[in-house]
Amino acid sequence: MSAIGLASGRWRPARFLAALALAAAMASPGFAATVRVTPGESIQARVDQAAPGDVIEIERGHYRENLRIETSLTLKGIDRPTIDGGLSGHTIFVTAEDVTIDGLIVIDSGDSLREQNSGIYIWPGAHRAVIRNCDLVYNLFGLWIEKANDVLVENNLIVGKRDYRSSMRGNGIQLYNTRRAQIIGNNIGFVRDALYVDVSHDAIFRGNRLHHSRYGTHYMNSYRNLWEDNDVYLNRGGLALMEVREQVVRNNRVWANSDHGIMLRTIWDTVVENNIIAGNDRALFMYDAYFNELRGNLVIDNIVGAHVWAGSKDNVIEGNDFIGNREQIRYVAARDQLWGVKDGNHWSSYLGWDRDGDGVGDVPYEANDMVDRLAWRHPMTKILLASPAIQTLRMVARQFPLLRAPSIVDPNPRLKPQNEHWRDWFGKHFPGSR
Repeated sequence: MSAIGLASGRWRPARFLAALALAAAMASPGFAATVRVTPGESIQARVDQAAPGDVIEIERGHYRENLRIETSLTLKGIDRPTIDGGLSGHTIFVTAEDVTIDGLIVIDSGDSLREQNSGIYIWPGAHRAVIRNCDLVYNLFGLWIEKANDVLVENNLIVGKRDYRSSMRGNGIQLYNTRRAQIIGNNIGFVRDALYVDVSHDAIFRGNRLHHSRYGTHYMNSYRNLWEDNDVYLNRGGLALMEVREQVVRNNRVWANSDHGIMLRTIWDTVVENNIIAGNDRALFMYDAYFNELRGNLVIDNIVGAHVWAGSKDNVIEGNDFIGNREQIRYVAARDQLWGVKDGNHWSSYLGWDRDGDGVGDVPYEANDMVDRLAWRHPMTKILLASPAIQTLRMVARQFPLLRAPSIVDPNPRLKPQNEHWRDWFGKHFPGSR
């Protein structure tokens, strides 16, 4: 305090002490600073000089660098600068906790599958990383995240090395041995698998677009995850959920995949509800699936509505709409299995009647009876399905067990579909599949 201030009598000790504390904080290493990098300068040099909590703003430009981040900081792009890995190694390698990468274009990692070259590699222990609003283009793996918890990956575009053969590409996002990841609002395509998830629990996958890949999701050995409001299309396989339990798979749209829509393989205690599964080769592929609930799904215009085998049983299948599938159910088992015991499902191929007008058929629906198999082998017979001769054949087959194969039986077939917009989903097929 100056002599003039003292003489004037205006000196206030509280203000003086506050100003002194602020000056000390600004001088200490823990005070977060914001620095700016311009084209021609080194981003890595700024990263190496940064203190925890610093924000490094990167102006628009092209930066040919392989970055290594070992301090908790934020890299923020101003008008979308490009970080170019020069087709070697990882473009950005993160080992510190609490790192945020926002608004960058990250390109041209190396192509070593053995080294898992990635646009952004999140090293074990780099917890709470945030990757948002970035374009990750022409990297082998878009994001590799290993043993890092509470990671947020949000609103990114990820496109792989699309000129490589599928088996030689990396995955869009690879999660291994993580907890509580949030993968939200990303657009991922032209990679090997859009999402590859292994031994990763309590995660949220919401609002993503997964397309033009081998699998939209290749998912194993993971528990208690939520799959919600994703679009999965034009892949070989849609959602492949394998060796998992306690999943919630709801409100997704899975269409035009050349193999399966949703694979439920070696899966327990999972809820699959209110999904649209349209125009795939097999809408649902259930293999070794037990104690799951499938409710409110629209299964429409697939080659096979549901392929059920390998002992899949004790599942609750209620309130689903099976419409316009060439083969509603492909069932491999030694005995009948009941679906729709409580609420029933809708089957567009049901030929029964409803005399009491309660909206439920008076005779059970049986999938894959003699008439269904005849129509599959000889499609022209479908024009006769309502004829007395075909209905008589169906009745005779039910009376003589030797003419009947084990089937999915729905004792309460509903005459009307629950999904009011089912017509909108006809014709969404994988190109060249039909």
